[in-house]
Amino acid sequence: MSGGDLISIQPSELKFPFELNKQSSCPLQLANKTDQYVAFKVKTTNPKKYCVRPNTGIVLPGSTCDVTVTMQAQKVAPPDMECKDKFLLQTVAAPPGATTKDITPEMFNKEAGKVVGEFKLRVIYVPANPPSPVPEGSEEGSSPRASVVENGNQSNVLFDAISRSGLEANHTRSIEEPKDKSSEARSIISKLTEEKTAAMQKNQKLRQELELMRTEISKNRAGGFSFLFVVLVSLLGVLVGYLFKKT
Repeated sequence: MSGGDLISIQPSELKFPFELNKQSSCPLQLANKTDQYVAFKVKTTNPKKYCVRPNTGIVLPGSTCDVTVTMQAQKVAPPDMECKDKFLLQTVAAPPGATTKDITPEMFNKEAGKVVGEFKLRVIYVPANPPSPVPEGSEEGSSPRASVVENGNQSNVLFDAISRSGLEANHTRSIEEPKDKSSEARSIISKLTEEKTAAMQKNQKLRQELELMRTEISKNRAGGFSFLFVVLVSLLGVLVGYLFKKT
């Protein structure tokens, strides 16, 4: 049995979304294709840059094991986003019932009669914010004249859209203006009606007060005439009595 017959790996490449000053991760799944216990170990050419959890372990017969490779935050982007880092996954058949504690570096030494599988994984950086797709008609091979014509058509379409928008806005404004004037006229009429009603009520109140004053004046005049008449009669009586005494 060859080393490649022990375990299958998905994916076959380590793709990391690359963004400055931000770490990223890539998952791996190891599937045991045999009825044996399989030990594995992960190595990298740049151990300070990556963290592998777990970096060693046992995959049970017919089962899978998940491995996560994390790239530390990078301060500088590599030229052309190319990475030369490599990973090596080693596998070997382990004794039945073996655990991670039973794994030793010597288990992966290539010796006569021992099958050690080795899988090389390369690292690929994927932009975290990929550029927007190229619009149709601007692919490579299109003539500059065609691009100019398309740009001109786009400008005309944009101008027509703006013009239509302006016309629609003016039409809407012309429709709304009479509505605004009608609403303003109704508001003025309502205000004048309220003022007229208030003036009529005030006028009626003034008339009532004037009538009351006239009544009071009439009473006062009647009372004053009677008193004056009595005084005049009294004075006349006194004068007549005085004349009689003199005669």
